[in-house]
Amino acid sequence: MSGGFTIPMFPLSTVVFPHQKIPLHVFEPRYQRLVDDINAREGRFGICLIARGSEVGGGDERVSTGTLMQLENVVPFNDGRFMIVASGIERVVVEEWLSDEPYPQARVRLRPGFDVPIDPEILRTTEQAVRSLRSLQSEMDADSAMVHNCEMASALGVRAWQLCSMAPMATLDQLKLLTEDCCDERLRLLAEICCERYGDFRRQLFIDHRGLELGDSE
Repeated sequence: MSGGFTIPMFPLSTVVFPHQKIPLHVFEPRYQRLVDDINAREGRFGICLIARGSEVGGGDERVSTGTLMQLENVVPFNDGRFMIVASGIERVVVEEWLSDEPYPQARVRLRPGFDVPIDPEILRTTEQAVRSLRSLQSEMDADSAMVHNCEMASALGVRAWQLCSMAPMATLDQLKLLTEDCCDERLRLLAEICCERYGDFRRQLFIDHRGLELGDSE
């Protein structure tokens, strides 16, 4: 699969990283058809971010870098809807968008990264930044801090991608990480994003606590 190949595509309003597992509620008829088709074959499809437009109905603008996904579980409902679970495999680059009938399809190629060893110290400090941010997030919203699986892989490359999926951040920051080809640079960028978000969370907590104190004094 090193050359170009054609896969069904599932554009979303979010970024999915390699080695990230996600649930999806499939309710639109064309994507119900997609699930039927890939479930009968090898179970692979692509996910890419919608840059502009809606997930429903088509006519959206899509970014060119996405993630090759592997379907892991399908739960059908009587009305034709599905709940599915899929896992990211590798990044792909869209070379050409094909027909959107019966569902979006594209010719893609794998997007390789720089084949250099990961610096363990950069990985360690970035992991500390991610965990600190998640800990602070739990003070603001315990439910959102628990949505990710925190079981970490021992392989450094997999672990680096897992950290990207664990950190709460804006969608555009997620896209920056997905399109960075050097793993060490991706980890440095992730650490910077976590530091910025940490400051944002601290300020929000201060505002919230200050509001509670003023409310108690009335």
